[in-house]
Amino acid sequence: MEKIDKLDRKILEIISQNARIPFKDVAGICGVSRAAIHQRVQKMIELKVIVGSGYHINPRVLGYNTCTYIGVKLERGSMYKDVVPEFEKIPEVIECHFTTGPYTMLIKLFARDNENLMELLNSRIQEIPGVISTETLISLRQSFKREIPVSKPE
Repeated sequence: MEKIDKLDRKILEIISQNARIPFKDVAGICGVSRAAIHQRVQKMIELKVIVGSGYHINPRVLGYNTCTYIGVKLERGSMYKDVVPEFEKIPEVIECHFTTGPYTMLIKLFARDNENLMELLNSRIQEIPGVISTETLISLRQSFKREIPVSKPE
């Protein structure tokens, strides 16, 4: 049995575009009561369909001008569980993935500038036990960012 129905998908489509839209407006668009929207959203939170909400912060406004993806190779893939807590200690690292392909891990971080990036690489990341090499890719511009499509896959 599917966790969410057509109305849930419509609600997700609306709130994923604007998380601050009032439930009364969502209810008006969907043709149901505000209480129904509230109940549906609560259900989707409990089912972990909705896994977070909040504000998106522009890193550049805070002085983080360099967005970087770093492929990390470890001595052994099993060292992942020991390396993740070390990356968690570096506030500039905002994502960490255990991957297939040429890298054991892929991380995303924001640095203030290239000098700060070099410091993070040389003094923090490459000093983590088990890290044997890194490859750095600097993002020149984020063209877009979006949520996964809400419409039902065919």
